Amino acid sequence: MTGSGPDEALREELAALRLSIAEHNRRYHVLDDPIVSDAQYDRLMARLLEIERDHPDLLVPESPSQRVGAAPLAAFATVRHAQPMLSLGNAFEPEDVLAFDKRVCDTLREAGLLGAVDLAEYEAEFKFDGLAISLRYEEGRFVQAATRGDGRTGEDVTHNIRTLRSVPLMLTGAYPEVLEVRGEVLINRRDFERLNQAQQERGEKIFVNPRNAAAGSLRQLDSGITSTRPLRFFAYGWGEIKGAGRSLTKPSGEASHAVPCATHAQMLDWFERMGLPVNQSRRVLKGAEGLLEFYRDVGVRRADLPFDIDGVVYKVNSLAAQEVLGYVARAPRFAVAHKFPAQEETTILLGIDVQVGRTGAITPVARLKPVFVGGVTVANATLHNEDEVRRKDVRVGDTVVVRRAGDVIPEVVGPVLEQRPSGTTPFIMPKNCPVCGSAVERLEDEAASRCTGGLFCAAQRKQSILHAASRKALDIEGLGEKLVDQLVDSGRIKSLADLFALNADELADYDRMGRKSAQNLVEAIDRARKPALGRLLFALGIRHVGETTARDAARHFGSMQAIMAADEDSLLAVHDVGPVVAHSIARFFAEPHNREIIDALATAGVEALPVDEPTGRRLNGKTLVLTGALPNWSRDEAARRILAAGGKVSASVSKKTSYVVAGADAGSKLTKAQELGVAVIDEAGLIALLEAG
Repeated sequence: MTGSGPDEALREELAALRLSIAEHNRRYHVLDDPIVSDAQYDRLMARLLEIERDHPDLLVPESPSQRVGAAPLAAFATVRHAQPMLSLGNAFEPEDVLAFDKRVCDTLREAGLLGAVDLAEYEAEFKFDGLAISLRYEEGRFVQAATRGDGRTGEDVTHNIRTLRSVPLMLTGAYPEVLEVRGEVLINRRDFERLNQAQQERGEKIFVNPRNAAAGSLRQLDSGITSTRPLRFFAYGWGEIKGAGRSLTKPSGEASHAVPCATHAQMLDWFERMGLPVNQSRRVLKGAEGLLEFYRDVGVRRADLPFDIDGVVYKVNSLAAQEVLGYVARAPRFAVAHKFPAQEETTILLGIDVQVGRTGAITPVARLKPVFVGGVTVANATLHNEDEVRRKDVRVGDTVVVRRAGDVIPEVVGPVLEQRPSGTTPFIMPKNCPVCGSAVERLEDEAASRCTGGLFCAAQRKQSILHAASRKALDIEGLGEKLVDQLVDSGRIKSLADLFALNADELADYDRMGRKSAQNLVEAIDRARKPALGRLLFALGIRHVGETTARDAARHFGSMQAIMAADEDSLLAVHDVGPVVAHSIARFFAEPHNREIIDALATAGVEALPVDEPTGRRLNGKTLVLTGALPNWSRDEAARRILAAGGKVSASVSKKTSYVVAGADAGSKLTKAQELGVAVIDEAGLIALLEAG
């Protein structure tokens, strides 16, 4: 068939295949929203390759089939940027942002572009923690890619960038004669973990963080290696543009350019229309307070983002205003990067201790030379489990990278192998519990090792008591960690039921407990004798049973006796309870000592309140999320009313959320609801839902 001259139908099929595959690449690698299965995608690609193999005269450089590695290079060539890739000035404190905004406003008012009382308008976006790249398109076709380098000259990485499925090889819509796109190449955290796991399995280098992995992947002389790495690209700026519309006054000494838009935000929208990936979390804001609010909101959401960022960037939105503000040294005057506190630092691993949790799980914990990271001083960091310690190969004496993101517990990312001292040895999980001496076991299907001592183990006993006293369980105010340590260590408390036999006289004798504090604690314990059944079930600390599962089980069975008597099949009938949870509950109540604790609690006067049936089904099948401070109801009160009306309360927003109830100072949950198009109501709206006929 080769050389026979394909007919028009075949050409149309080929064009349709290329468009379809490019769109599926965009949905998968840019939007994280694929609409076809891997098998369907593979069939499309197979057909494309078949046609191009049989008709090589139809093969073009921008075909999706050309995203494959080329022959390894001997070295990278250099590329001179048509316009310099400038860096940004930094802001670290709110005062720095206020000063930046004042400079902008003063200059624009002097130039007559801003009124005396008007606020400057900015485009705010993420500051990605990746590698800066410039892509060059000519007549819509991708022709070259270069790293930032020294800002004027970078390395030619065209052969590697061509393998990225998030980078269009051919622009769509109305594209200019020449377009130089600036952006960032990065790796999502989830992909980074998978990459490191694969690297370890092959016995190859483990990357310290996603940024290093992205940089290392992009600087491979063999693009076949790059093609296997999960790299992504986001566009956020531009260099040279020709044939796009109106001209702007060129900065002194730089090449002229023309743009079709009046604002930075409109330029990024234009990029999207041409098929270039642009992050969706950008915002147009006014004034310094708007910028600082954006910074705070992103800071709250930062740990939940799929990729790493190390700050946010503010850019004056008007391109005419940008030209007036101009440049200083190697940075523009119209933009600034507002950096977050460092999330990663290096320090010395002084030791590896193990902690015993409420369920007996033994967790290795790194004891560190204190280091300031993520806004706090960190002296301890989690190592998760034995497998993680081995995978990361961290050893006492190592220099290690420590990461902290937002409120996330600090963790050790990995060692700096180049600085490893001689004589270090791998970590070995202890065979006996460090608290009670019981054997440590690890089941085949679990990552965690566990102490077999149960409540005989003081560590498990302490954690169990603290869990039971927590706000979402029995809510015993005043029962803190140090007092529980004393009560357990002295032998006064051996089970949860012993709590309810404490009196003020004996409590007053413990350290840091005065007469008034002791009396307040006894009163709090007395109030906890009549908990809701769901709270009592949650307080028992059954493995895999969270607050929501406990509440659902309580509503389904109605009494503790019914739950204790339920077999696994019966438990599976509870909303959202699967085989693992059902087995865990059944196994818990099959243990004689757990039943003894229930009996002891009853003897101590602890009796769960009867479960009220929902007063109405107005919210049946509805899922609501609460965020911010409501004017009249506490979160618990609002949640109780929602549950009583047959609704469900969730901690996170998704496309399945029915309503987000937003109060004062609502944060990232409100933002996500707006992004997903979820209905947002206030307390009055919630009341209206509850009272609807």
